[in-house]
Amino acid sequence: MIKIGKSTLDGKKIYVQTMLNAVSSDVSGNIEQAKRAAGAGADIIRVSVPSLSDVRLITALKNAVTVPIVADIHFNADIAVACAEAGADKIRINPGNIGDEGKVKLVVDACKKANIPIRIGVNSGSVPKEILAKFGSPTAEALAVTAMENIHALERADFYDIVVSVKSSNVKTMVEANRKLAKLCEYPLHLGVTEAGTRETGLIKSAAGIGSLLLDNIGATIRVSLSDTPEEEVIAGRNILKALGLAPGVKVIACPTCGRTRIDVINIARAIEAKTAGMTKTLTVAVMGCVVNGPGEAKGADIAVAGGNHTADLYIKGVKIKTIPEAEIEAALLAEIENM
Repeated sequence: MIKIGKSTLDGKKIYVQTMLNAVSSDVSGNIEQAKRAAGAGADIIRVSVPSLSDVRLITALKNAVTVPIVADIHFNADIAVACAEAGADKIRINPGNIGDEGKVKLVVDACKKANIPIRIGVNSGSVPKEILAKFGSPTAEALAVTAMENIHALERADFYDIVVSVKSSNVKTMVEANRKLAKLCEYPLHLGVTEAGTRETGLIKSAAGIGSLLLDNIGATIRVSLSDTPEEEVIAGRNILKALGLAPGVKVIACPTCGRTRIDVINIARAIEAKTAGMTKTLTVAVMGCVVNGPGEAKGADIAVAGGNHTADLYIKGVKIKTIPEAEIEAALLAEIENM
């Protein structure tokens, strides 16, 4: 069981992580981003610390938000040690680029003293040359083998408080690598499709990759890597978990509409989704455009409407309650959601 600040990776909850992308020297900018990410529901926030002078970010962020802070370190063991001493809740390193085993032990000793875990991060760009030569490219097996070598490096230093991630921008490679790794070790896995892209493309790739693994009961934490703001990453991660039934929230299902539709399903569904985004109630709301599938979907939803000719039948737990005019549908749904 791994603890990251107040978060415990015990299999009971999937934690949503994001990474700040303000310039590291911009302390106030990072603080504002962290506050917005926390407000969006981030469970864990990661921040890049590229120099010793940037270690001040750890203290500043710890004072600004209650969300656990992870320090992301490359190439420099001294920065990792300083971040552990400054109060980081986890250190993310690639043991392969942090230095020799003596440097790795410096980081391990600092994390032991601070009682914090280390996340091993492996991606397609961090596979050692000898492993690339063996497999020909950063294949799923190459990523998994690299991760195991890094795990063994920490274990040789008598450190076992470990989280592991193997990421690729190729969805299939990422999924296969994590499936292989899950069979090779019992450490918690952090999931993500790296460099996934802009909001729409990145969300689709992340949902496919992360979702596939979570449905296999693989993964303890997730990050949806988007070329966007940290809070958008958090919202995307929350929506993936909600869609899989792994996090509370109001789930809106809506028909794709067709020529039979006589109510504005699309905008009603969008409005309900937007106005319930922050709710922690676990409810299913169905917005259906006609009587073909509407009554059937209504039986499986907590609250539902089935459209008619600019009217809709309102259902609660599968029971028809009343018929309402189209102009009142949104308000009626919101009122019922509030009442449940």
